[in-house]
Order: sequence, then structure tokens, then C-alpha cells
Amino acid sequence: MTRTFSKFWAADTVSLVGTHITTLALAVLAMDELAASEFEVGLLRSAPWVPYLLFGLLAGVVVDRYRRWPILVGADLARFVVLGLVPVLHAAGALTLPVLFALVTVFGALSLGYDAAHQSFLPKLVPATWLTTANARMEQTRATAQSAGPTLAGVLITAVGAPLAILVDAVSYLVSGLVLTTLRVEEQVVPPERRNLRRELREGLAWVYRHPVLRPLAVTSHMWFLFNGLAATVFLVFGYEVLGFSAFELGIAFAVGGIGTVVGASLSNRAVAALGGPGRVISLGRWMTPVAYALVPFADSTVTGLVVLSAAQLVWGLGVGVDSPPEMAYRQAITPDHLQGRMNATIRSLNRAMIVVGAPLGGLLAGLFDHRTALWIAVAGLVVQAVLITRTRSVWSM
Repeated sequence: MTRTFSKFWAADTVSLVGTHITTLALAVLAMDELAASEFEVGLLRSAPWVPYLLFGLLAGVVVDRYRRWPILVGADLARFVVLGLVPVLHAAGALTLPVLFALVTVFGALSLGYDAAHQSFLPKLVPATWLTTANARMEQTRATAQSAGPTLAGVLITAVGAPLAILVDAVSYLVSGLVLTTLRVEEQVVPPERRNLRRELREGLAWVYRHPVLRPLAVTSHMWFLFNGLAATVFLVFGYEVLGFSAFELGIAFAVGGIGTVVGASLSNRAVAALGGPGRVISLGRWMTPVAYALVPFADSTVTGLVVLSAAQLVWGLGVGVDSPPEMAYRQAITPDHLQGRMNATIRSLNRAMIVVGAPLGGLLAGLFDHRTALWIAVAGLVVQAVLITRTRSVWSM
């Protein structure tokens, strides 16, 4: 791997650890200090993804038109400012749920630009033959962050409170942005003679949804994010408010999930070779998510219950870790450079748009019925997407 990739990887690691601190800290802040209901917690969890629903396709066009490095740096530095406002406003007594929703939504808009540029920038750093390995290492980073972040979050929330824990995440984006400023990558953007936003959007959508393999991958991925968003919201509220586990204890469960993702990503290349192709590995990973969440309703308030929640996170992490690298590498390898931004933004934005629906739906279903029923609904939806991806020949024969 190149030194430039190593810096890119390091910057990603720093910001991701902070992100997983905030994921837990925001929910605890909303529930403990702003008296948020289950539905409001779901709305808060969906707020960062609203810009993906509204502007995701446009972000792909922008990334394909301009250099990606300045977008990455600018987004990181801006996220440092926006997220840093949360503890500042809390200290001033001016933080309310609507204000928190607004800040998290702006943060999501900045993350949208970063994500669209991030996934399209990686093929500039490594040759095509290294993409699966590079994506596996990035997935290991995400997994390590998922493992360390919630544990650190639990410690920080207990020691200094949720607002200051969020400040740690803000600083992580500052560090990431400063590291990214040291990258030196040649980017040449060849603009078309005439700009046509509608045509460029149409080209991105056509590439994804008319491709014989990208189409089923994208559609079932959208389903996965819808029902995973539902289940993840219910999981958090169920563990914290119903079963009564502390932020630190839930952090342990999430950390186990991170370990699972590290192991899954480490095995991803060998799984592709052993099973005869990425399609089979992707199908396997997609089946592991409903299996994981099917364990959660059996948890109770004892130590055994925490073990059950941790086991569920472990299986979930293994599935995500083994599935993501070959899927991302395939998408990057077959897509021309001038379509990378639109391909990534199209799939990622609609995936995140599913969280906008799924997260508050999880809170709503938990309130209308109960948390275990809401979890079983999510499991049923995840089984359907797994069946569909397994029965799609174009994916199975990848």
C-alpha cells in the first residue's frame, strides 16, 4: 500500500472512532437530558441521513464535476465546527431537541459530501487489483472504530457526560481534516463541453439500476438499510430503557460487534476464494443480519441478557465485515472514473434515505406494539432481502 493511502486510512480511523462515540452519546443526551421519547430518538437517529434523501444524487454530480480532495478536507473541518456547537450550546443552556435535530441534520449534509467524495477517491490511491484489500482494511478500520468507539463513549459519558463525549468526536474531525491536507494526489477532472444536471443525474441512475449486477445489489441493499435502521433503533432503546443496561454496558455489546466486523473483514478475501466468488460471500453476509437480530428479543436484564445482546452484535459485525469489502471493490472496479461519484452517491444516498424511514419507524412500532414485536418485524424484512439477493443469479455468479 502507498504512503498516501496510509495517511488516508489514518485520517479515516481517527474520525470514525469519534463518530461511534457520538452515535451513543447523542442518544443518551437526548434521552437523559432532553427527555426524548422513543419516536424522537428514532427521529434523531434519522436526522443525519435526511440530506442523503434530499440531495444525495446531486452530491454525486458535484463529486464527478470537481476534485474530491478539497471536498474531503472542507467537509471534515466544517463537521468539527458544527459538532462542536453541541457541547457549547449545552453549556450555555440553549440546547433543545429542535436545535439538536438541526445541528445533526447540517452535520449529515456535510457527511453526505464527504462520503460521496471518500468512496470515489479511493480508486485514485491504489490500483484496481488492490481494491478488495484496500476496502477490507478500511472495513477493519470501521470495525475497530465500532469496537473502540462505543466502549470509549461509555467511559466518557460516565466520567464527563454525553456533551463532552461529543466534543471528542468534534476534535476527531479536526485531526482527520488536518491529516488529509497533507495528501498529494493528482486529480484531473475533464468536464463535458456543456453541463446538463438532468442528463448527469440520469446517467448515474441508469448505470446503477440498469446494470445486471449493480441493480439487485442496490435494491436489496436499500431493503437492508431500511430494516437494519428499524432494528438498530429498537435495539438501543430496548437495551437502555427497557432492559436497563448502562451506556457503558451497551458500549461493551457494540464493541463486541466491532470485533466481529474486524474478524469478518480479515476473512473476506479468503471467503471469496473459498466460496468461489464475491456473490456468495455477499449473500452469506446478508443472511447473518436477520440471524443476529433474531437473538435480541430473547435478552433480559441479567448478565445473560447482556451476553445475548453482545452475541447478536458479534454475528451482525461478522456479516457486515465479510460482505462489505467485496461488494464495494466490485462496484469501484466496474465503474468508470467519471461515474464513480454518481454511482456511490446513488447507492449510498438511497441507503441512508432508508434509515430516514426505518429509524423513526422502529420507534413508532415499539411504541404502538412493544420492542420485541418491532424487532421481529425487522427480522422478517431482513430475511426477505436475504432471500432476494440469494435467488438473484447475476449476483450469485459474480
